[in-house]
Formats: sequence, C-alpha cells, structure tokens
Amino acid sequence: MSKVFGTLPKAPPDGLLAAVLLAFLATAGLFYVNIMSAIVDGLVTGMGISEGAAGNIGSANIYGAALGALAAFFVVKRLPWRPLAVGALLGLISLDLASIFVRSAAVLLPLRFGHGLVGGFLVGTAFAVIARTKIPDRTFGMLLFVQFGLGGLGVMFLPRLVPVFGTKALFLALAAFSLATLLMVPFLDAYPPERVHRPLARNHKIETRPLMQTLGAIFLFQMANMGLLAFIIRLGRHYGLGTNYVSMALGLATWIALFGPLVVMVIGLRFGRFWPLAISMALTLAGTALFHLSAAPWAYLVANCGTGITWGLAIAYLFGMTAEFDPSGRTSTLGGFVSKLGLASGPLAAGQVLDAGLGFGGLINLALIGLALSGILMLFPAWHLDRISAGKNNQTQ
Repeated sequence: MSKVFGTLPKAPPDGLLAAVLLAFLATAGLFYVNIMSAIVDGLVTGMGISEGAAGNIGSANIYGAALGALAAFFVVKRLPWRPLAVGALLGLISLDLASIFVRSAAVLLPLRFGHGLVGGFLVGTAFAVIARTKIPDRTFGMLLFVQFGLGGLGVMFLPRLVPVFGTKALFLALAAFSLATLLMVPFLDAYPPERVHRPLARNHKIETRPLMQTLGAIFLFQMANMGLLAFIIRLGRHYGLGTNYVSMALGLATWIALFGPLVVMVIGLRFGRFWPLAISMALTLAGTALFHLSAAPWAYLVANCGTGITWGLAIAYLFGMTAEFDPSGRTSTLGGFVSKLGLASGPLAAGQVLDAGLGFGGLINLALIGLALSGILMLFPAWHLDRISAGKNNQTQ
C-alpha cells in the first residue's frame, strides 16, 4: 500500500489543501453526528420508534465511537496511520450499507454501535495526524468548517427524503461520504509522530491538571450541545414550527455557523485562547437561553445560528489545546475520545429527560447548566497556555 500511495502527488503537509483533506478524513468517521437531528427524526418517522429509542440508537453510535477513539490512543504512535484509515473507511461503508436492510430498533442499536467503534477509531487516528501539523487549531477549524457545511446540506434535505425513501436515504448518504473520503487518502503526506515540537511536552511528560481541565470542558461542552441538537427538530415542532421552516432554519444556521471555525482559521492564536473562548461561551449561554422563545420563528433561527457559530469556534480551540500536550498526537486522540463520550451522553440524557416528561424547557435548562460548567473549566487551561506562549515570545525577543 505504501509503495502504491508513494507514487502519487502529496498535498503540502501544513498547507490549506492538506487541512481540507484531513478535515474530510476526521469528518467521515463521525459525520452522522452532524446530521444527528435528521437521523433521530428519520428513525422516529421512518421506523415508527419512540424518541427515547431513537436517542438510544444515536447514543450507542457515539458511545461506540468513543471506545474506537480510545483504541486509537494506544496505536497511533506505533503504527502508520494510512493503513488504519483505509481499513476503517472500508468498514464504515460496509456497516452503513448493512444498516439499510434493518427494520428493527433492537437490531439496529448494536449494528450502529459497531459502526461507531470503527468510525471512532478513524476519527482518533485523524485527530492524531492533525495534531502533527504546525498549527493544529487552524486545521481543527477547517474540520469544523467542513462538518458544518456538509451538515447543513444534510439537515436541510435528509428529513425531506426519509418520508419518500425511508431510513435508507440516511445510511446511503453516510456510505457515499466515506467512499469520497477513501479516494482522498492517497494524497495525504506520511505525518510521522513527533514531526513538530510541542513545548508543553517536556521530557515526554504531560501536564496532567490543565489537560484534565481541558478534557472535562470538552466532555461537558459536547454533551450539552449534542443533547439539544439531537432533538432540535422535535423542539421546533413542539413550539409549533413547521417541518419546512425547521429544516430551512437548521440548514441556514449550519452554514452561518461556518463563521465560527472560519474565525479560528483567520486569527489563529493572535489573541490567544482565553479571550476568544470567554467571549464565545458568554454568547453560547445567551443563544441557548433564547431557545426558550422558540415559539417565535426568529428566536429559533437566531438561537441556532448563534450557538452554531460559537460551537465551531470553541471546540476548534479546545481540540487545538489538546494538541499542545503531546507531539505524537495521542492527547488529541484522547480529546476525541472524551468528545465522543460527551456527544453520546447528550442524546441519551436528553431522551431520558423528554421521556420523563420534563419537556423541552427542562432540556434547554440542562444544556445551560452543562455549558456554564464547561465554560468555567476551559478558561483555566486556556489562561495557562496563553501565559506560557507569552513567556516564550518574550524569551525570543
């Protein structure tokens, strides 16, 4: 495989094209998260299962991804990434095609859990490779840019296709994306471990406390956001909004959310991480609270747009922070693992809240609590990293 791939031209390893290809690689393993609201709604309307059961299937998919990312943590430093990625992409295509023929929630749940295992392994591998670029924050920003852009198309069109073609439309879309990504892999560079120097990885020792704070912030941030996003179509309908308006609003909001990761790609670390994250989290809390007014169409649209922008901005910086602790990319893989735990826990918790009769108001309040705790946690390591960066700059002047 390496000989065949070695004859093909490679994108400059730290350039824009490589960032795009790496973004597709990382997105392929977890693209269903970006269209989770369409998948949950499609399972409810296409298979006739309850909201709780649909949320459980979505959570199983992401819990499997979390375990897959954890498995990648143990091998990304020792094995070449390219064969791992190719094998995972082939596995994803096979599992998505198999899901088309399943008509039982009891059968689909373990199948999607297996899909998550493979996809999570792919994402963990891709995160390690991204961490080996010179400015991982910008590459993670490109990752969010690609995810939101394609996710916008998904939530706009897939809910309209399910009533006509059934749930197979969802899984065919996922398989097609994996196939497209497979064709991109040969054009990426080798990215050996420790190709870049990370000052925080002193003598191969990891600063545990700021890393744990970063990981905790990622978990809570992803859990709170995904718990709300998984049922965002149902939330809109609950407040009396029509399906066409909800689909349009979500698609438009997802594209507007591209401004979040775009800001990260443009400004990078020019202003550090603390202030961008502090401002982003303040806006996130305000936007999430606005969902309480979703009976007004403008409020639903503005809330989705605002939280989408801040989600992409904050998580790009958080993933970039994980890359600072280890040059091989293993801590970024660990960040991917924790992220998936949060993404998986969100729909699970949200489904239980709704099944318990606490309503969408209770779900919004739960998200606000999680986001507030996440914001407090992330600002400590962000301040720490900014101080170290400022100290390095003073020494070089």
